[in-house]
Amino acid sequence: MKNFDVLIIGGGVAGLSCALILGSALTKPFAKDKKVGILTHQKNSALQTAELNNVLGFKKGTKGDDVLKEGIVQLTEMYPQIDQIENEKAIAVLEDSKGVLIKTNKNTYTAATVVVCVSPSNMFNIEGLMHYVQPHQAIPAIKEKIMLKNTNHLITKNIYVAGVLAGWRSQYAIAAGSGSQVATDILTEWNGGNHTMIHDVIE
Repeated sequence: MKNFDVLIIGGGVAGLSCALILGSALTKPFAKDKKVGILTHQKNSALQTAELNNVLGFKKGTKGDDVLKEGIVQLTEMYPQIDQIENEKAIAVLEDSKGVLIKTNKNTYTAATVVVCVSPSNMFNIEGLMHYVQPHQAIPAIKEKIMLKNTNHLITKNIYVAGVLAGWRSQYAIAAGSGSQVATDILTEWNGGNHTMIHDVIE
């Protein structure tokens, strides 16, 4: 059974943004021995049918599906030390004496910290998280979307939620920022409570 310091569930915009920020820190002394994984399941991502014309830095006509595919390539090329787990869907996230136990349709993993970044569909059905489900507070009720009850992205000890499932509006930049925020919260924890952001600069 593979063990992670952080396992991200979901390969949409929030999950990939979280993974990229964590990956960028893995050469830092406080993070060099950390093991990060991501379940890159994207089947239900709303981004697959989106066209991103109002996102800073994206050209007119940018397709969401292309962004998802390119995001996987970017993560692979820049941070290959992050373990990408394909074609597995989380079915249970359970608090455990060693941290968190994650069961997928194929395997079981353990992690010190989990970040849940899946679709806010009312078909959500992950054992161990169902009692946190509530109607989404920032999307019209007619859409029948859900969110997971949280405080500043933290559902309960060691379990974060990011993106639209955290209660944010369904907007690319907001979901990306949510995933990035969770990543920097995790980095801050790894770095002894010192507020931590990772920036690249032009030499």
